[in-house]
Amino acid sequence: MQLGDWTVLLVAAAAAGWVDAVVGGGGLIILPTLLLVVPGIAPQTALGTNKLAALAGTATAVATFARKVPMQWKVLLPGAVIAAITAACGAAAVSLIDRDLFIPLVMAVLVGVAVFVTVRPSVGLTMATHPPTRRKVILVVGLASGLIGLYDGLLGPGTGTFLIITFATLLGTEFVRAAAMAKVINCGSNVGALLFLGSTGHILWGLGAGMAVANVFGALIGSRMALARGAEFVRIVLLVVVVVMVIRLGWQQFG
Repeated sequence: MQLGDWTVLLVAAAAAGWVDAVVGGGGLIILPTLLLVVPGIAPQTALGTNKLAALAGTATAVATFARKVPMQWKVLLPGAVIAAITAACGAAAVSLIDRDLFIPLVMAVLVGVAVFVTVRPSVGLTMATHPPTRRKVILVVGLASGLIGLYDGLLGPGTGTFLIITFATLLGTEFVRAAAMAKVINCGSNVGALLFLGSTGHILWGLGAGMAVANVFGALIGSRMALARGAEFVRIVLLVVVVVMVIRLGWQQFG
């Protein structure tokens, strides 16, 4: 690759790290850029290389959030393990999925998320008056980790976004804390998909390592901005990213 190609990919990785740290959806920046800049790259290899960069960014975001946000590690770490297992299963089954049907379904869910966040502006801005029981937290985190982790291995775009909305809606968690929780689970799903794709030879390690450094830089800035600016900032970025994801997926599917 030429110097210009490296520059484009590193800038894309940094931008994806920022978006992922705040609300998720960074894959919609890196994956299309990889496919454009590296002609002939297999989709699985693009996904695997993206996961290497994304794992570095999500791990950085977890470390940054954990310094400021209380984390229920006894619930989140098992959730991350569940997400790793289901993401690996999703990556293994990706060739069996009819994406012509799957992508429109994801778009419909994203539109629903945007409408919900718009008509319910209070969701995610404050903590619930009555905190959920430990049993409910375990149930929600476990189901979200399994189902959304599977989705991350199958397709991926918006994994963090879906996790944030799930935690904010079902657990009454404000957006910054929901983002912190989502990064732990997303870290697990990235590990699972990365292990499977790496074992099947679908990672460009040199390129992925360079993009990982840029992704970490973006993730540091994004997570610190989310902590400093609060839930309303995360809510606005969430809406913008969801709209962009719908447009991007729609262009990919129908353009």
